[in-house]
Amino acid sequence: MRSSLGLLGLAALATASDVHDLTKDTFGAFVQDNGLVLAEFFAPWCGHCKALAPEYEEAATALKEKDIQLAKIDCTVESDLCSSYGVEGYPTLKVFRGTDNIVPYTGPRKAQAIVSYMTKQSLPSVSLLTSSSALDEFKTSDKVVVVGFFGADDKASNATFGEIADSLRDSYLFGATSDAGLAEAEGVLQPGVVVYKEFDEGKNVHEGAFTVEGITAFAKTAATPLIGEVGPETYAGYMAAGIPLAYIFSATAEERESLSKTLRPIAEKYKGKISFATIDAEAFGQHAQNLNLETGNWPAFAIQDTVNGQKYPYSEAGKASYLSAKKIGKYVEEFLDGKVEPSVKSEPIPEKQEGPTTVVVAKSYRDVVIDNDKDVLLEFYAPWCGHCKALAPKYDELAALFAERTDKVVIAKIDATVNDVPDEIRGYPTIKLFKAGEKGSPITYSGAREVEALANFVRENGSHHIDAYGDAAEVDGTEVIDTATMPHQAPAATVASVATEGIKGGVASAVSAAAEAIKTVLTDDDGDTASHDEL
Repeated sequence: MRSSLGLLGLAALATASDVHDLTKDTFGAFVQDNGLVLAEFFAPWCGHCKALAPEYEEAATALKEKDIQLAKIDCTVESDLCSSYGVEGYPTLKVFRGTDNIVPYTGPRKAQAIVSYMTKQSLPSVSLLTSSSALDEFKTSDKVVVVGFFGADDKASNATFGEIADSLRDSYLFGATSDAGLAEAEGVLQPGVVVYKEFDEGKNVHEGAFTVEGITAFAKTAATPLIGEVGPETYAGYMAAGIPLAYIFSATAEERESLSKTLRPIAEKYKGKISFATIDAEAFGQHAQNLNLETGNWPAFAIQDTVNGQKYPYSEAGKASYLSAKKIGKYVEEFLDGKVEPSVKSEPIPEKQEGPTTVVVAKSYRDVVIDNDKDVLLEFYAPWCGHCKALAPKYDELAALFAERTDKVVIAKIDATVNDVPDEIRGYPTIKLFKAGEKGSPITYSGAREVEALANFVRENGSHHIDAYGDAAEVDGTEVIDTATMPHQAPAATVASVATEGIKGGVASAVSAAAEAIKTVLTDDDGDTASHDEL
């Protein structure tokens, strides 16, 4: 009887799901009938999808009362539907406002973060606050909210604030009021901006010029805790702040709290110039390796330059006394003064290239990839990655095809597990084209891992348009490249993947190196896995 009741209970739980299972026959109507939908495209065998499942269910239940629907599509059954929306990895999450307005979900894959992200998506970029009660309610509607105070007839301030809100709406809630009485009650001179938050002093008032650049920088700084904690829901924010991040590694909550108090004066002194955060070394200790720190020797300290992709591990570790305010204060000051040399992890430069594919290491990266006028296709791989192993012979074949044109095209690879690289690495293999003349904006390859498809990608997207099967070709943009391939499991929802998916433009390049730092695991079709810390 107990067994039967248990099965009945499981069945009840299954039927009580607030996540909608959709098929090709129900998807279109469901998306059209619901104003805002978050859809997960998944595969039952995908480990990351399994990890997401309980978070997704929790978020669906919380968002149901806000009339925001969460759905899922099994791509092993609905392959045509998934292909029609460009799904190449699992899980893939997309935000739908009807069938024509579709954007990628770029938030963390945790329930609270999904709720916060989708709540922001459901609101206008700026919510109008017309009363004291509306303002008070809005202040506590999220962990961080940004409120503008300016007159209704102040068109310039309205336009400026609207532009900021449009660009940062995925990160913060924005509200605005033209009520001069509310501004006076809040101690704000119009036009003005205030960040309300659940931590530190609770409120910051912008005192600079009312410009897009100034207010954007103010909001990002104010939204960052004086000494916060690095985790799945916070990493993207630290990367988006666009300033260096100082890590305080410790294995116990008590020691992290103690070190936070010790270093708080340093964090206050350099607020806006460098962010400070503790990190649970017990849960995320492997991340220390990515900062070139010795794993297991706690407590430890390191600074990550999120703009230039460089790492500055502090040499003393293992005792709390090594991380005193005096010692860390001096180290931070020297770092900001440019007196600390970055740490670079690199294999030796190969004395001779073996095989058709050019081997790149950190020490040769700039010479081979950046400082030249060649189109460079670079594979970032991991030795343990099954997909990388399967690609290897095809990639060598591709390199051989371009062997006679190495004056224009280089096919290269780098082991990203033992070399520091300043590029966005969210999973293995990652393939990027650094085209001549535009090295600062590499193009990520997302097509089939087949020789012809890769060769076409180089020809169509490279500056030199070299055809591996003939002479330089004119590109008319009409050739269809075959991208049909078995989708692979998408990278884990580490803080790095969150960061890099959610940040655009100039900040994206700044975040790239930081994103590379946290290595994810790909559960390959052949079962290959590698240990990692799931931030």
